[in-house]
Amino acid sequence: MQPTLRRLDELATFLADRDDTIAVLGLGSAGAQRARLDEHSDLDFFVIVAEGARSRYVERIDWLEAPCPLLFSFAHERNGRKALYSDGIFVEYAVLTPAELAHVPFSGARVVWRRADAPAGLAQSEAAVPRTPYDTVDFHLNEALSNLYVGLHRELRGERLSASRFIQTYAVDRVISLLRLSSGEAPYRDPFDISRRVERAYPAEVLPLAGMVPGYAHNAAAAQTTFRWLSRRYPVHPGIGAAITALLTRSGDYS
Repeated sequence: MQPTLRRLDELATFLADRDDTIAVLGLGSAGAQRARLDEHSDLDFFVIVAEGARSRYVERIDWLEAPCPLLFSFAHERNGRKALYSDGIFVEYAVLTPAELAHVPFSGARVVWRRADAPAGLAQSEAAVPRTPYDTVDFHLNEALSNLYVGLHRELRGERLSASRFIQTYAVDRVISLLRLSSGEAPYRDPFDISRRVERAYPAEVLPLAGMVPGYAHNAAAAQTTFRWLSRRYPVHPGIGAAITALLTRSGDYS
């Protein structure tokens, strides 16, 4: 068995002996999508506990240390922690009651262990997974163009870090969304992070990420690559197209 999954089973076995635990749910590559688990995967999970028991498992981590000593841990939210075991397994988890779980959006969960009288349907979220407000070609195309326009202005102002986020992150996210709409869902798409596994889904000739995300010092070149990619595939409105072209010309990187 893969060491990461073994660690989750070890934690579940330890927690099963306590009378205030209800279930352990694996998430991500430790959940329903175990085929994508590899040596670089971290371990995401939920510990479901009885009402009134959450603080015990949030504030004390003796149960977390039961299988293996920890090198490092910290509270990354009020209900959970991130931690690194001495054998290199990195974990992220939250401790929730069944009532709290009902309000948490998640997908692809797997029941690792559950008490016999645990509520049914723990692995199915009742909360909606966040989605883009308008999941259409028109929205993603024009949002990408708007990101390029704002980003180029910030680059010219000297706000290079902010510009890089608009040009090399926000606009590229919209490009990925456009590809998803045109070519279908990528295998194991992460609804919470559109960038996950994108290199496996789209080859460089389809999605030239090296040109779209060249780094902090190359915002104008990145904008030019993304603008050309969009212009060759979609009907760019002439107004915003001309405005972006003018900004690229001012940047000295337009040809």
